[in-house]
Amino acid sequence: MPFHQSGDLRFFTFDLYDQYGLVHGFFTRHGGVSPSPWDSLNLGGTVGDVRENVVENRKRIFDVMDRSVSSIFDCWQVHGTDVICTDAPRPLDELHQKADAILTNRPEITLFMRFADCVPILLFDPVRRVTGMVHAGWRGTLDGVVVKAVERMQSQYGSHPADILAGIGPSVCVDHYEVGPEVIEATRKSFGSDFGLVLKPNNQATHLDLWKANQILLERSGVHQIETAGICTFAQKEDWFSHRGDQGKTGRFGAILAGSNINSQHPKMGSR
Repeated sequence: MPFHQSGDLRFFTFDLYDQYGLVHGFFTRHGGVSPSPWDSLNLGGTVGDVRENVVENRKRIFDVMDRSVSSIFDCWQVHGTDVICTDAPRPLDELHQKADAILTNRPEITLFMRFADCVPILLFDPVRRVTGMVHAGWRGTLDGVVVKAVERMQSQYGSHPADILAGIGPSVCVDHYEVGPEVIEATRKSFGSDFGLVLKPNNQATHLDLWKANQILLERSGVHQIETAGICTFAQKEDWFSHRGDQGKTGRFGAILAGSNINSQHPKMGSR
């Protein structure tokens, strides 16, 4: 997974997507204007940071990707399984719709979401030219939000799961994701005989592997071209916002995905 730098901004991309010229990236917490505890590239507007900082930070990441902020489509993430298909950006003065998966087949639209330990999942069908972004915490994972997104790609756009390329982005890893009885029971119900692949005993505790869980769900849906970033936001909270690692007092990092770049094939980048 290449690392890119443009000034103080740092972001990661998937090798799987580079051959298609997709505009995409997961931005670290560096290069913004927000003060502690949101320092510094906070993209979350509901965590206590002032709006002016969030707006400036958002502009910076869109500028780096050669995308206009007016091309954005984002949503109010609620840990559910609703999927929105859009053929137009969200007007910046319009209220967000509630959802945890967004899809489009319009390359001029820039999909955008915010994260701090939950799993960002990117989806791309190079045949139908459909892009998708999914927000999957433990509840969304166990309720199958990524499955719902793949199903909607099929019904709305005619995608074939075998064509879809999936990327599992930076999030909390199994070593740092201890869960309690409620989540353990929900995992057993969701994964059946496969629960042992995603629940891991760790001393006297049990940990949930969200990366593996979403990989299994994608494979069950017929998606087999999957790349996992392998970056733990908790273990690397100096580079990423981590809700658990920072005891809830933190910002949100941004993820961007668009079908192509209007101005150039690749975003503005410095060294890798």
